[in-house]
Amino acid sequence: MAEKFDCHYCRDPLQGKKYVEKDGHHCCLKCFDKFCANTCVDCRKPIGADSKEVHYKNRYWHDTCFRCAKCLHPLANETFVAKDNKILCNKCTTREDSLKCKGCFKQIVAGDQNVEYKGTVWHKDCFTCSNCKQVIGTGSFFPKGEDFYCSTCHEAKFAKHCVKCNKAITSGGITYQDQPWHAECFVCVTCSKKLAGQRFTAVEDQYYCVDCYKNFVAKKCAGCKNPITGFGKGSSVVAYEGQSWHDYCFHCKKCSMNLANKRFVFHQEQVYCPDCAKKL
Repeated sequence: MAEKFDCHYCRDPLQGKKYVEKDGHHCCLKCFDKFCANTCVDCRKPIGADSKEVHYKNRYWHDTCFRCAKCLHPLANETFVAKDNKILCNKCTTREDSLKCKGCFKQIVAGDQNVEYKGTVWHKDCFTCSNCKQVIGTGSFFPKGEDFYCSTCHEAKFAKHCVKCNKAITSGGITYQDQPWHAECFVCVTCSKKLAGQRFTAVEDQYYCVDCYKNFVAKKCAGCKNPITGFGKGSSVVAYEGQSWHDYCFHCKKCSMNLANKRFVFHQEQVYCPDCAKKL
């Protein structure tokens, strides 16, 4: 007795009929479409046994549905590119990958003059100042967050101004007591030597280099007659009745004992320790 050759699902005999073998089972075309056929990604209809199927990364299409997502050109028999879950023809892929201007959002065609900054591109005439809207083009500019400023607007809006010349500080500069200066403006009032990075002394809002302060401003020690600069040795000063001494020069006229931070007697413009003063 011959073995039955029936559809796995509906049990109809398959002798002399078209059938499909799926997962080791035989089924008629009607049951294949109903139970086994893959669903087309594009039209959402079953891909019947009589249809041609395109398969890519666990997705299925009718061959007539496998088209470029942009231009709808059929791709069943052509090369294609899968990008962001979309199927594209080579021509549309090239267009999609081409650079677009951040200003007008149109494509930047080869040969166009453009400006590029940190991976973003503009047509030259689309790269404008965020404040005055004038074209910056290939000129100098200053980025500020998502905005870009021409030199003039950046100076007016953001740049600090030197307290001496009142002009904008566009690069470098120094700060002293919370006031901004051009490095070339912060100089000794006497010799004009630049003071940035140098030791200096301020006297009544005037700034002096060490040498000029010693020679023209510093008080002279009543003991050694040298300038009292406040720098290095002898930075501590003793002052009494209009006279000043280096702390190491303030000693008894008679016994030479140092009297800085000690009791002393001032007699006839001279300094004495208490013991020597009793013997005068």
